[in-house]
Amino acid sequence: MGKRKSSVAVSESRGVRTLHVGGEAIQSAMRLDDPYALALDYTRCMMAFLLFHPQPREALMIGLGGASLPKFFHRHLKKTRVRVIELDPRVVSVAREQFALPREVEVEIGDGAEALAPQCCDVLVVDAFHDELHVPKLASSQFYDAAWLALADPGALVVNFMNDDPNFDRCLQRLERAFGGAVLAMPALYDPNILVFAFKGVGKSIAWSTLRQRAERLETRYGLPFGRYVSKLRAMNRCTPQALLLDGA
Repeated sequence: MGKRKSSVAVSESRGVRTLHVGGEAIQSAMRLDDPYALALDYTRCMMAFLLFHPQPREALMIGLGGASLPKFFHRHLKKTRVRVIELDPRVVSVAREQFALPREVEVEIGDGAEALAPQCCDVLVVDAFHDELHVPKLASSQFYDAAWLALADPGALVVNFMNDDPNFDRCLQRLERAFGGAVLAMPALYDPNILVFAFKGVGKSIAWSTLRQRAERLETRYGLPFGRYVSKLRAMNRCTPQALLLDGA
């Protein structure tokens, strides 16, 4: 008997359309009056990587969901080529038909863990869940080692975790080993998520004053609260009064 496929469902409430894969948890959301906006707080927080790598050239995204981030990149980071890997073709169909994913955004059906090749991107975004569980294959030491090789220099890996993930500390240690300690964690502003950023070739530290200046420019350009992201980065990471540390020492 074949393995039973997980459910893919769409619901709407108060002007917001949501996607559910494998259960009731919200995998993605879209405001019907602004389909290209990042409706969920954690997706907005994932864009904090721009504080460290502001001009991505080639983005690879593992996990499509309702395509919030691919659409945002397509609309606002026009110089960035976006490639998406999604395991379930039903999710791709739903994203095209009900979540306004434009045809210009390339989506490949496949296993994201097997999609990495050396220097194939300079931003790698991993947001792949089954209901509320992080996909284990995308949190292994082997995957994080491959992710480091997949990034051009400079480059950034962005990973979404739930804040109650029992394997979070273990995953963070794997990331730190793979990226030589150049790893930051940031709680989302409102959602129960922790965003983790791992970097290749961005330096050993960055001054808070530099981050605040970048945040001001990014807020003006993208309309997201980058200044608050800078403040949130103090919570879980090594720093001095002058700088945020990225050397893993």
